[in-house]
Amino acid sequence: MPQSRYKALVDRLADDIRTQRLRPGTRLPTHRELAAREGLALVTATRVYAELQAMGLVSGEAGRGTFVREALPSAQGSYLYGWSTERVDLSFNAPTLPEQAGLLRTALRQLAAGGDVEALLRYQPHSGRDHEREIVARHVGLRGISASPQSVLVVSGGQHGLATTAMALLEPGDVVAVDALTYPGFKLVAEACRLELAPIPAAGHGPDLDALAALCRQRRVRAVYTMPTLHNPLGWVTSAARREALVAIARRHDLILIEDAAYAYLATDAPPPLAALAPERTVYVSSFSKSVATGLRVGFLVAPIAWVPKLERTVRATTWNTPAMMTAIACAWAEDGTVVRMEDGKRRDAAMRQSLAADLLGGLTRVGHPASYFVWLPLPNEVRADTIATALMHENIAVSTAEPFATSPQVPHAIRLALGSVAIPALSQALQTVARVIADHTY
Repeated sequence: MPQSRYKALVDRLADDIRTQRLRPGTRLPTHRELAAREGLALVTATRVYAELQAMGLVSGEAGRGTFVREALPSAQGSYLYGWSTERVDLSFNAPTLPEQAGLLRTALRQLAAGGDVEALLRYQPHSGRDHEREIVARHVGLRGISASPQSVLVVSGGQHGLATTAMALLEPGDVVAVDALTYPGFKLVAEACRLELAPIPAAGHGPDLDALAALCRQRRVRAVYTMPTLHNPLGWVTSAARREALVAIARRHDLILIEDAAYAYLATDAPPPLAALAPERTVYVSSFSKSVATGLRVGFLVAPIAWVPKLERTVRATTWNTPAMMTAIACAWAEDGTVVRMEDGKRRDAAMRQSLAADLLGGLTRVGHPASYFVWLPLPNEVRADTIATALMHENIAVSTAEPFATSPQVPHAIRLALGSVAIPALSQALQTVARVIADHTY
C-alpha cells in the first residue's frame, strides 16, 4: 500500500474517532476485516491499528478486539489522569498529617539558629555527608537492614534513586524482569535508559517465581525490579518463603535485585527485606516522600559497597548532591524520632481510609492492603476502564486506569484509587461517586 494511502487511512480513522463519528467503546473491524475492506495487506492493517493505538485513540484487547477509547480532554495525557485545583485527586498519593506544617516551621527555625547554616550553601558530598549517611543507616536498621554508612547514598527522592540505580548498574538493552503491573515511575526510567522490561505475571501475593525462573533460563536477564513489601498498585506483602525463593533465583542467575520500598513503612508485620536476605546483590531504594512529605525530595539507597562508586558517579552526573537544607531537615527528623511518629500516624490514617473505602465501595471487588493508601478496583467484564475514568473526570474526580502500571500487552480493565491526597469529607463523597459511576456503567 502506498505511504500516502496508508497515512490517509490512519488520518481518516483518527478523524472519525475525534469527531465521534466512531463513538467511544465501538468495536472496530478485525485486522483481517479491515484489510479486506480497504484492500490492504494484513500486515498493513495491523500497522494502521498500531499507529492509532500509539496515538491513544484505540486499545487492543486480547480475545476481544480493537476498541475506540474514550477521548480525553486535550490537557490530559493518556496515562495518569492528572489533577487540578478544582478536581478531587484520586490518582496520586501525597499523604500528610495536620501537624506537619507546624513541624516544618519549627525545623526551619532550628536550622536557622544552628551553627552550620553556611555549610548548607556549599556543594555536598555526592553520597551525602558522613553523619547523614550514619543517620540513614540507623533508620533502615528499623526496617531490618544492617547497613554500614559506607553502603548508604542520599539521593533526591525515590524516583531519583531508581534512575540512579538503572543508569549506574544497567546498560541499554538489558532485560529487567518486572511485575506485569508495576510502578509507572520505573517504566519511565526503563524507557529513558533503553531497558527491556520482561513482565512476570502475579501468583497470589507476589510474582510468579516459576515464570521468572523460566524467563532466566530462556534469556539473559540482568535484574529484577520488585516491591515485596506493599506492592504498588496491588498492595501485596510477599511471604518470607517467596522472598527466599526469589533470592535463590537471583543468586543462581546472578541477578541484580532492585527493591523498591517506597510504601514499606505502612506494613508493620512484613518479613525481612531482600536487602537483608541478599545484601551482596540488592539495591534498596526508598525515601521520605510518602512517610514524611512528597515535597521533601530526600531518598536513600542501600547497596553493596563495591557498587557505591558507580552510584556516586551517577549522582554527580545528575544532581551532584541532594539539596543540603532538605537533607538536613529529613535527617534531623529521622534522628529525633519525628519520622517514626509520622509513620505511625500515617499507618493509622491509611487504615482508616481503607476502612472507609470498604464501606463506601460496597460490593465492588477490591484488591489492596488494609493499611495502604491505594485500592485496586478490577472492573466487571462489560465495563471499560477509560470509560469510567472519563466519566469520573466529568465529575471532577481524577483516577488512574491500569494502563500506566501495565508492562504487558494485556492491560486489565481496572482503576487504582489513591486515598491519601484529599480530606476525609471529600474522599467520602468521591468514593460514593466512584461506586455510583461504576454501577451506572454495569449491565
